[in-house]
Amino acid sequence: MLPLPAGAGGVSRTVTDPLGHPLGGADVTVTSTESQRIAAQGTTDPYGMFSAMLPPGNYSMMITAEGLQPHRESVDIVPDAMLPMADVRMESAPQLELPPPGIWLFDPPHTAIRFIAKHVGMANVHGRFTRFDGGIRVEHEMERSSVEVRIDASSITTGNKTRDNHLRSADFLDVENFPYLHFASNRFIYRGGTKWTVQGSLTMHGVSRTVGLDTTYLGAVNGGYGEELRCAALAKAELHREDYTLNWRSMLARGIAVVGPTIKLELDVQAMYRSHDTPTPPE
Repeated sequence: MLPLPAGAGGVSRTVTDPLGHPLGGADVTVTSTESQRIAAQGTTDPYGMFSAMLPPGNYSMMITAEGLQPHRESVDIVPDAMLPMADVRMESAPQLELPPPGIWLFDPPHTAIRFIAKHVGMANVHGRFTRFDGGIRVEHEMERSSVEVRIDASSITTGNKTRDNHLRSADFLDVENFPYLHFASNRFIYRGGTKWTVQGSLTMHGVSRTVGLDTTYLGAVNGGYGEELRCAALAKAELHREDYTLNWRSMLARGIAVVGPTIKLELDVQAMYRSHDTPTPPE
């Protein structure tokens, strides 16, 4: 184990499958409870181990693996200390029922749209969009369902006011001329287990490109105020800035400090059942 940086804390987990065997390749995401930013992300090694060094604070750790029930826990990191190693035994995922047909609207307080970009010559830049709306139209045949989301480009935040203003400028998102990012799906593709690919068109900076969201369906439950019926999913995609005419090489040549050409996008979605509309009946 590497020594902790001054003032930092650490957390380690050993992840096993339902039979108690080490589970390599499980996805681990550690998110700051306060800022909702991803603080650490990776996969378990062949021995099922994952470790992260973090600033003091409260975090949410989520561990996922195909065919297994997601594990989520809160972690309190204290300075200059490595928390005791703990074992996480993953359980087989119950057969998740797909959400009932109808219109489901995103619940903004329980939905996060985050991104990670490599800052040229520096560490990763973590950010998120704070204003958005959208929803999912669930059909009787899930493959015929659709999802749409509209994101207010000016709501981008990375925790640095100067950088955020620059990202809103004509050098990047150009929010005055292109105030929204828009995604509309055209196909749901079942990948097995709880995995889907949601394929569609993402329009940003006036340019539309086909994007596939690698999506994990987390289930539907009654919960929250008024016992609303909710469903949840985690979706990820990798974007290339030059696909949207955001030419980082040109800006770099002009001496503008930029983030790199590849951006990882993550949508942590909760949606509430809101519709009495009748979706298309099965053929």
